Amino acid sequence: MSAKKQRILFIDRDGTLITEPPDEQIDSLEKLALVDGVIPALLALKAAGYSFVIVSNQDGLGTDSYPEEDFRVPHEKMLDLFRSQGIDFAAEHIDPHFESDGSPDRKPGIGMVLGYLKSGELDLSDSWVIGDRETDLQLADNMGIGGFMLGRDGLDWAGITHQLVDRPRTAGVRRKTRETDIRVDVDLDATGTDIATGIGFFDHMLDQIASHGGFRLSLHCDGDLEIDEHHTVEDCALALGEALDQALGERRGIGRYGFVLPMDESLAQVAVDLSGRPAFEFEADFPRDNVGQLSTEMVRHFFASLSQSLRAALHLQVTGENTHHMVEALFKGAGRALRPALARQGHEMPSTKGRL
Repeated sequence: MSAKKQRILFIDRDGTLITEPPDEQIDSLEKLALVDGVIPALLALKAAGYSFVIVSNQDGLGTDSYPEEDFRVPHEKMLDLFRSQGIDFAAEHIDPHFESDGSPDRKPGIGMVLGYLKSGELDLSDSWVIGDRETDLQLADNMGIGGFMLGRDGLDWAGITHQLVDRPRTAGVRRKTRETDIRVDVDLDATGTDIATGIGFFDHMLDQIASHGGFRLSLHCDGDLEIDEHHTVEDCALALGEALDQALGERRGIGRYGFVLPMDESLAQVAVDLSGRPAFEFEADFPRDNVGQLSTEMVRHFFASLSQSLRAALHLQVTGENTHHMVEALFKGAGRALRPALARQGHEMPSTKGRL
């Protein structure tokens, strides 16, 4: 398994962490004024798995009018203040710009952050620049990542935290092969279904997973049903699992586990672990070979494919006398097991390993 990429917030200093210094440089801790809400915001963002890097232009740093010591002493006091609240910065990049040197390290140039971009370890989809000037947004654009500008349209640290930590967990997947053309969209924090696979009973089963799982599912498949239902069922499972996997992201804050369901004379036992590792066990003895246009042998294959692309351990067992009820109990049970597993309960990583 490839290493997890770094999610980094590249944060400006003056006007973003601390209020803009007056004309005279800050020379004491008493003159340090933190931007409103920065401490609780960074604590929440730290809990959500982000790392912090300071990226700051400091005009004339190192000149007679702005000696290094005049910057470094209060800067270290600022860092100590953040450390006292449990907030550390992974690195800091300060540009000692001189008007005549044309430094490529000066924001919005990417010289200061080029190492992160070249490393291949930066998560470009979920790393951000946070500042209070247009140059910060330009830096974000030059890096190919997102950016936030404090003060624009009333945006404050609480608003930034809300957008990063409480974002909707959505994903869309297009899977097109010679046998099937599938589009899946999921929203883990909404409900409702729009499903059309060409197999009526299978549509009903997918509706059961989403409705009992508590997530919104739109799934449309154009498959080679003139041959049989195999490719449609398999590829829908793979696409659905991939979409759920993407929507879960790091899987931080989820319930992770879920469990069981009786249905009339049948009893389905379903356990799920959204562990990031596919594993699959299945026990069923169906009295009939088909329910509608869905062969019962494809029930096992559906859940095996789902386990693979969702990267989850799935254990399913069902007993009963009515094949329709047995299959439906499995799909409903899978949904009910997924509901608490998918549920967002906070921001902690549900693993002693520190990642899933």
